[in-house]
Amino acid sequence: MTTLVTGATGNTGRHVVAELVRRGERVRALTRNPQAAAGRFPAEVELAAGTHTAPEGLDAALDGVSRLHITVTAGLAEVGPELVRRAVDAGVRRITVVWGGWVGPVEQAVADSGVEWTRLEPQEFMCNTLTWAESVRAEGVVREPYDFPSALVHEADIAAVAAVALLDEGHAGRAYNLTGPEALTPRERIAILSRAVGRDIGFVPITHEQAVDRLMATGVPKADAEYVVGWYAAPTDDSTTVDGTVEKVTGRPARTFTQWVAEHAERFQAVGAASVQAGNSVPGR
Repeated sequence: MTTLVTGATGNTGRHVVAELVRRGERVRALTRNPQAAAGRFPAEVELAAGTHTAPEGLDAALDGVSRLHITVTAGLAEVGPELVRRAVDAGVRRITVVWGGWVGPVEQAVADSGVEWTRLEPQEFMCNTLTWAESVRAEGVVREPYDFPSALVHEADIAAVAAVALLDEGHAGRAYNLTGPEALTPRERIAILSRAVGRDIGFVPITHEQAVDRLMATGVPKADAEYVVGWYAAPTDDSTTVDGTVEKVTGRPARTFTQWVAEHAERFQAVGAASVQAGNSVPGR
């Protein structure tokens, strides 16, 4: 049985591929550029060219696939139902979907597909912290408009739950709220990051408008930028409350933000500090 993972080089997709491989499963990774992605995956992973936002070109990628993992991304709302239809017609019988924040056309199409499905509803991804990397490296500061807590979840834990839902029985028709084991404010995350990189990192408040403008400068439409910043301005109970679903589904505790930082600390190091640490690194790590 083969599992097709869409968005295989993305924040969660690459972890889903890794988790399925760890469990000895046959995996087909969907990517726009298989040649560029080849070095990112174990040799046993089959690479398929394409994107889930162009389902009309995925007949070959779906051939022989019995399980499908979908991450809802920009541009999928209009074509997602067609992706689901083609997948079911091709013989897919189990689907996991990382939702886009609400039950939209893709999530509804999955629920109406007639096959087994599980919806993963992660709260804020820990990898959002990487948006701080440039300012931390260059200036030793983080600029954010709000300091409310967030029960951030490690991307690998989302993937671990996806793998269980794809491979094991008892998860059909479930919607899983996924969080990490603690709710942390930006200042609390900064303190953890500061200890990891051995450098004081400051918190600089900015206005709501400045935060929106910053997102728009990266190409995000204004409406989407307002939505994202507004989410931080008025976090929901789900986003600030720790949920034990990761441990219930996988049988092990959710990864902490401290663990995530340890995996990515070098990306926050100033150039000089990174060079010093590289010279003092433990051989073999």
